[in-house]
Amino acid sequence: MQRDISPATFVQDILRNRSNQRILERWDRLALPDAWLVAGCLFQTVWNLRAGAAPDAQINDYDLFYFDGNDLSAENQQAVQRHADAVLGDIGVQVEAVNQARVHLWYPQVFGHPYPRLASARDGLDRFLVLGTCVGVRPAGSGWEVYAPYGLDLLYDGLLTPNPLVDHGALFARKAASYQARWPWLRIARGATQPGDPAANATA
Repeated sequence: MQRDISPATFVQDILRNRSNQRILERWDRLALPDAWLVAGCLFQTVWNLRAGAAPDAQINDYDLFYFDGNDLSAENQQAVQRHADAVLGDIGVQVEAVNQARVHLWYPQVFGHPYPRLASARDGLDRFLVLGTCVGVRPAGSGWEVYAPYGLDLLYDGLLTPNPLVDHGALFARKAASYQARWPWLRIARGATQPGDPAANATA
């Protein structure tokens, strides 16, 4: 179904999750370079609303992507995490800050696939396993900047489609199955690797 969801609708929905709202209210205090609020705290809020659940139901953590190409050390990212915890700790949710400039250093060891060196935080947003989940938001002046490189329709339609930039069938199958177990109304795109297929059971 073609919905043509607007960024304004998306922002209105994700702000119904009070934790998203409070994080974004403190954005200036975070002062992170090229930073975005991303991932599950956004698309899972939309799915919760679609399912008639509380906006923050089943959301395990709140991810901050930022880009600091001047210091790729784990120690620097840990310092950023401590800063984020100091700014946001009283909200009562787990917040994870990840420097997209250094993902290529650890991704192959964790997920078993090569990963290119990125040039911005948005490059990381482009590469989520499921196309409809590639979304980010941040304050911009008196309004909002939404980044959704593949649009918002897949997200609102609940269609889980593999991302051709990261064609990792087994990883996609596990991720899609996990989402569908929590939000049963979601659909896995026809032709995508399904849980139980040989590719889905391969070692990642």
